[in-house]
Amino acid sequence: MTQTTTDRPSGRAGGAVVPVLAFAGIVVAVMQTLLVPVIKDLPRLLDTNPADATWVLTSTLLSGAVATPIMGRLGDLHGKRRMLVISLAVMVAGALVSAFTSDLLLMITGRTLQGVAMGAIPLGIGLMRDTLPRERLGSAMALMSSSIGVGGGLALPAAALVAQHSDWHALYFGAAGLGVLAIALTLAVVPESPVRAEGTFDLPGALGLSAGLVLFLLPVSKGSDWGWTSGTTLGLFGAAAVVFLLWGLMELRVPAPLVDLRTTARREVLLTNLASIMVGVSFFVVSLVLPQLLQLPAGHGLGQSMVVAGLCVAPLGLTMMFTAPVYARLSARYGPKTTLILGLVIIAIGYGGGLGLMDAAWQTVVTSVVIGAGIGLAYSSLPALIIGAVPASETGAANGLNTLMRSIGTSVSSAVIGMVLANTADTVGGVEIPTLHGFRISFLIATAAVAVGLLLALFLPGRRPSEQHSRLRASSEEDANLERAEAALRGGPRDRVPDAAGHPSPAPRSH
Repeated sequence: MTQTTTDRPSGRAGGAVVPVLAFAGIVVAVMQTLLVPVIKDLPRLLDTNPADATWVLTSTLLSGAVATPIMGRLGDLHGKRRMLVISLAVMVAGALVSAFTSDLLLMITGRTLQGVAMGAIPLGIGLMRDTLPRERLGSAMALMSSSIGVGGGLALPAAALVAQHSDWHALYFGAAGLGVLAIALTLAVVPESPVRAEGTFDLPGALGLSAGLVLFLLPVSKGSDWGWTSGTTLGLFGAAAVVFLLWGLMELRVPAPLVDLRTTARREVLLTNLASIMVGVSFFVVSLVLPQLLQLPAGHGLGQSMVVAGLCVAPLGLTMMFTAPVYARLSARYGPKTTLILGLVIIAIGYGGGLGLMDAAWQTVVTSVVIGAGIGLAYSSLPALIIGAVPASETGAANGLNTLMRSIGTSVSSAVIGMVLANTADTVGGVEIPTLHGFRISFLIATAAVAVGLLLALFLPGRRPSEQHSRLRASSEEDANLERAEAALRGGPRDRVPDAAGHPSPAPRSH
């Protein structure tokens, strides 16, 4: 069994911890959308064909999916701040590799290293749970959870501006600089977590999960190029199913598994993770559709520049960021299950209204704001639901798995929407151009995903906000219990230990 040990924290977490961790999350998210403005030019920039150029994007997706649960578990074992800094350092190294090359293989190598930083999101959430007081925890975790959307939304206009007026390699130099700044701020401001899980790292479990994820996500990402019914695609899906089955059987027999499947199978954890996939699908649809709609020439789209398109989509991330304090108030009063349901309803309204708001740039801004508010509430609810259902020593791994579920949702969304847009495209001058019909079908798919997520959320077990808050403080209570036990064992006439209410009372004397 995995047990919890606690080291005494070096000091009380300062007020800068939350913005620093959120900044680190935003920097990581920037890497995911950094290349969006130059995707169509990648074959020319890297002197390769379109099929091979897609590996620049696929490599980041695969490494991020593999690294997220692994870094979460390593954080539980060896310190969340330590693993956060290592994740950011690997990202910086990858950004520098990409910044100095136009060779396809080196670029893929750099992008693979950048994907490792995806583990920073669950590590940041775990650090917040372990070091912050209860009254600050709700809004802090909401902001950290939303940072992946905030960074993605803010990166689009900035990256478009750089790509339009400078050499595209400057994108990576800028990302490396942001990563170095995030490392410095983390080391200066963020205390190490006082919570540790005892045991050893489950290397066979990590290798098995990595193999299964690669075998599953590779055909998801490349299925449109290889053919969804091709032997390669179907063979990889079948191999993934076998690997996951064997991996699951092995994890059930390991004393300290990488992923505690018994905990993961609890209704609250399982339904939250499945709902996370649906939220990931809905988030990526708007990120894929609106930039294309805005930049396509008049007659097929709105004919806007790359920079204007980025600015119109930026409210998606900004709204998610400003939703964090709203979530904290709603969750404190009604609980994270209710805020998740509310967020999903707002997303559905955004996509439903967006079906008729595709005729002007200002209409896409309205769609971005509404969907961003819903996704902000939904994303903010997920870590609170997970943390409230798992032991303190498993928060890193559990949130890593939840972040992985969101990534799987975005991967599936990318594959499905790419297929829809390709099958509904018009051919103009030998070039396939997406149509409004394809965009509307994509919005309907997102709405259907939200409906499934809403159904899953309705079956989540209800919990009073006060009960949720008490569970969020589990690690703090464990520390307090340890202190009381240690003081009682020391004994002595001058020793005083806090009672259950936190007031000092005389310690028991030994006779």
